[in-house]
Amino acid sequence: MQHPRVALVQNKPHKGRYAENLEHLREIFAQLASDAQPPHLIVLPEAALTGYFLEGAVYELARSAEQFASDLNRAWSEAAGDARADLVCGFYENSAGTYYNSALYLECRGASHRIVHVHRKMFLPTYGVFDEERFLSRGRRLQAFDTESGRAAMLICEDVWHALMPTIAAIKGAQMLIVPSAAPGRGIEEDDELGSIARWREILHATAAEHGVFILYAGLAGFEGGKGMTGSSRVVDPHGRTLVQAPALGAHIIRATLDMREIDLARARLPLLGDLNAVLPDLLLDDELPIPAARQRVTGH
Repeated sequence: MQHPRVALVQNKPHKGRYAENLEHLREIFAQLASDAQPPHLIVLPEAALTGYFLEGAVYELARSAEQFASDLNRAWSEAAGDARADLVCGFYENSAGTYYNSALYLECRGASHRIVHVHRKMFLPTYGVFDEERFLSRGRRLQAFDTESGRAAMLICEDVWHALMPTIAAIKGAQMLIVPSAAPGRGIEEDDELGSIARWREILHATAAEHGVFILYAGLAGFEGGKGMTGSSRVVDPHGRTLVQAPALGAHIIRATLDMREIDLARARLPLLGDLNAVLPDLLLDDELPIPAARQRVTGH
């Protein structure tokens, strides 16, 4: 699809009230489905239907990927009938008694649906106000996958702060990086902007420009236990420019149409990804890297 339409939903869930938040999401879906040109892809934040700071309550509110997909599709089909859309939403996943901070990519085709991919957050912040690794297991693999809108990869919040993650996603062919996030505000810059918002903007712009990818960043909004989430959802193009963005505060829906031809133009003008593909084999065979023993046996190094 050359010009997919995307909508980012920056919501303010009521902490721990899954059913109520799902009902409100149904209303949002109805609004989006009634657009003159409905979106092909709808992206929601990290922990969008439960709130982020759950601690031990995560075990009660987590869902299997199959159950979460069924709940999302039912909300979509009740709101939009037979309309088609792809949905991305962050959730706490219960996989046979192991718990993850996950994001699900779902194809909704009326009453039927298909899980395209589930990404499990790999970098679990456990410092400052964060306590994820006390309650959750980390994901073990980053994958790119094909969608009707293009080849995509999902990174959850801190995942994208580690430059290796979007690099691997781009090497695997991702044209879009989808980033559900729940980022509390921290620090004040000279212009009274929150330092965390400024840092996110710098990371997203630099990442998009380096790899020639679109970035769809959906940020959670609202307050949880006195901690304010910074929203600031945005779509960044492959040249590292914000196309549209939401304010830090409040619930918002932002929309954009992606011109996928811009990916090739950006990569031609700044061919860093092509250069990386050429140099990568030498980097990976560097004997000073801590390559696991199993990998060493395979490569012979």
